Amino acid sequence: MSISDPVADMLTRIRNATRNRSKSVVVLNNKVCRGVAETLKSEGYINGYEVVEDNKQGTIHVDLKYGPRGEVLIHEIKRMSKPGCRVYKKVNEIPAPMQGLGISIVSTSSGVLSDRQAREKGVGGELLCTVL
Repeated sequence: MSISDPVADMLTRIRNATRNRSKSVVVLNNKVCRGVAETLKSEGYINGYEVVEDNKQGTIHVDLKYGPRGEVLIHEIKRMSKPGCRVYKKVNEIPAPMQGLGISIVSTSSGVLSDRQAREKGVGGELLCTVL
């Protein structure tokens, strides 16, 4: 089975797993998905992730994070740039969801970064998704 948009597949799997209160989720491994997982980890939305290699592409095991009373930390995760309609933003145009309470994830020339990290480095790029 081929997937035309692996990032959207990853975000959908995370969205469905948080709705089901799963402890972890398995997604396909690629460079952009690893960058998204690293950004979610550094911003505190997930506990961590582990890349599991096999003879094929490999997988990423994402350990989801919940609040102290079991409340969901990822309320909404939305894909912004799609294969049919790419969305590119300059550094001063990158949105700050909910006045900075959420994050935007941007694919830049410096790697996959959160909106805060992209502003610090002064780089823009493809707006992958927003997380609230």
